[in-house]
Amino acid sequence: MELTLFQQVILGIVQGLTEWLPISSSGFGALIMANIFGITDANFIIRELLFLHLGTFFAALVYFFTDVKKLTISFFHYKKASLKTKKTLNFIIVGTIISGILGYVLIKFLENSNLELTGKSITFVIAILLLFTGVIQLKPSRKGRKREEHLKKKDSVILGISQGLAVIPGISRSGITVSALLLRKFDDTTALRLSFLLALPVILIGNIFLNVNDMTITMYSIFGLFASFFIGFLTIHALMKLSRRINFAWFVIVFGLLMVIGILI
Repeated sequence: MELTLFQQVILGIVQGLTEWLPISSSGFGALIMANIFGITDANFIIRELLFLHLGTFFAALVYFFTDVKKLTISFFHYKKASLKTKKTLNFIIVGTIISGILGYVLIKFLENSNLELTGKSITFVIAILLLFTGVIQLKPSRKGRKREEHLKKKDSVILGISQGLAVIPGISRSGITVSALLLRKFDDTTALRLSFLLALPVILIGNIFLNVNDMTITMYSIFGLFASFFIGFLTIHALMKLSRRINFAWFVIVFGLLMVIGILI
């Protein structure tokens, strides 16, 4: 089975747009492949969408290259790193380990059980909580918002669990991780950056362990990967700019509304 050039580009654009928004990119991609392209092979759908995640992986890698380079160097020279860098590095390492273990356990549980589990109810609760948080924060000042230097072990655990839960169908990885950071009182721009950085190891490891043996790269799939990269890069840039220009409370409200819309679609 092979997708056409048009299908690959469409899926790449959808992946690039939805990966960093609080809606399930895999859910949208699977919906298009099944209902519009008429593809019902679940394994093929999973492999194709996982491959397209590499596009958004490279988009985040390029956009945050300075951060990634600094964190990588600090990993090998940990003692010389600044407190802020150490906390960010610890956050990513611990969060990745926890999310990896939890995600694997949940995947195996879902594969071996007849339980029909979706993430819509969880996402809905998170969305309502975000809307409430945004409304009550419309008047208070932005002073005191937490940044990377305020990261604690508890944040790593919470984000690791949050990201691990994203393997449940219907739960947006970016939606649940950014939401968790926002509800932990982190600055909106910081929440986005930490969520994007936390995604990098998981996406890469997921493709290596779950997709590398079955991965079939064609000329058309390269175009899909490029579309995912280009649109994903623009989406990250737009979100980072938006988070700096609008009031934190309105950012939270918009984020919550997008999650509700993602559930209803």
